[in-house]
Amino acid sequence: MLTLASTTFADGPWYSGTILAILGAHEMGHYLACRYYRVDATLPYFIPMPLVLTGTLGAVIRIREPFPNRKVLFDVGIAGPLAGFVVLVPALFLGMSMSHIVDAVRSDGFLLGRSLLYQFARWITFGHVPDGQLVSVHPMAFAAWFGMLATALNLLPFGQLDGGHITYAVLGRVATPISLAIAAAAVVMTFVYPGWILFTLLMLVMLFMSGPHHPPVLYEQEPLGAGRVGLAAFAVVVFALCFMPFPIKF
Repeated sequence: MLTLASTTFADGPWYSGTILAILGAHEMGHYLACRYYRVDATLPYFIPMPLVLTGTLGAVIRIREPFPNRKVLFDVGIAGPLAGFVVLVPALFLGMSMSHIVDAVRSDGFLLGRSLLYQFARWITFGHVPDGQLVSVHPMAFAAWFGMLATALNLLPFGQLDGGHITYAVLGRVATPISLAIAAAAVVMTFVYPGWILFTLLMLVMLFMSGPHHPPVLYEQEPLGAGRVGLAAFAVVVFALCFMPFPIKF
């Protein structure tokens, strides 16, 4: 596991600047794609939440009109995760270079789950970490960790999350049973790891308010093209690199 290093006030800009850059890039990816296709959308809204460990619940934009076709839906949906991923990867490696190893018995921080990308960055930076020791992560690396968590959650093929948009654009109405299966899997996960309860409740609220079906685009029959299907496959790879089934231990 990884532990969050003890921080001081001077460490704040490292974390806040990095997390704003990652979340801002994600939402600006959506926004600029909307502007390119002339889809009416708001600028990003950041959601502060000072009572949680990360200090934020992320950021959103509001899209105020239906998507014209599946190509536009796909491009807008995938632009955010890819833009955020481009920012978080160098932030992760730079943050890991400023992290250090501590004895596990002396660690007083939180234990962070390790995604595949996080494990690779740790191995590149420190090699093999001996038993009884942990990597105490720098605030920039912690921001990248949260960026990976947010990216993975957004790429879940559920509802109107980014992954839900991508799935509907690629698979059409097959996205509905996939979305229901993801919601059921999330409910099961809450019995394995209680940390999923809040996100699962949010998913169930979204399912109740919006229904199980993704809103249709105006022109359903327009083909997506092989290039975008390839990008969808790359989004699956990004999800696999960023996902962590047990994100944090208190």
